[in-house]
Amino acid sequence: MTFLVHITCGPEDPTRAALGFLVARTAQEEGHDVKVFLAGDGVNLIRDDVLDGLEGVGTGKLRDHFDAFAGGGGRVFLSGMSSKARGIGEDALAGKPAEMAMPPVLVKLIADSDRVVTY
Repeated sequence: MTFLVHITCGPEDPTRAALGFLVARTAQEEGHDVKVFLAGDGVNLIRDDVLDGLEGVGTGKLRDHFDAFAGGGGRVFLSGMSSKARGIGEDALAGKPAEMAMPPVLVKLIADSDRVVTY
């Protein structure tokens, strides 16, 4: 089964943000094909200081979930427009399985997925 986890909340809601990656990680560990798309304030989750410092209540550390997801071959897409508006450039993606994407990529990911979950 294919999953798309669409995360639009950012560091202002650490529990939901970490939960999105926890669900992506869990689905991937159970053998599903999972992609994550960050949009809106969710693009801030790719920043190293956020990855390292964010922990949700009962949902764990963002860095742990991100590293497990990335280590399992997961791909993360960031809204190019949301990223630009928040000052996030390609340098924030260095060393991460992540890329900027425009709305047509999100639409394709949705169309190609069996399930879409939004946080």
